[in-house]
Amino acid sequence: MDNSPLLVLATCPEEVAEEIAKTLVEDRHAACVNILPSVQSVYRWNGELQRDSERLLLAKTVKESYRGLEETIQRLHPYELPEIIAVPIVAGLSDYLHWATLQTQKDL
Repeated sequence: MDNSPLLVLATCPEEVAEEIAKTLVEDRHAACVNILPSVQSVYRWNGELQRDSERLLLAKTVKESYRGLEETIQRLHPYELPEIIAVPIVAGLSDYLHWATLQTQKDL
């Protein structure tokens, strides 16, 4: 069991942000998901420059829960290729990180 803490960043359209965040926490794939207000994303897709207003999700989880988190975002996300990036949390308040670990355990 790898309980190494992760911060997962994902962008999504406003209309699905709440549903994705709620499902991730309800299904214990994440301990907490912050939904940040509008971010502007500029990127190239299918050879054309795109610009979208999106929400940024910040999900706190552990490595063991990442696969379920990723699969859930992909299932609920309307994009063909959603942005999902995980970065290790190398330091943080130990009580918070312990709480986050407990919240992602499936057997509670």
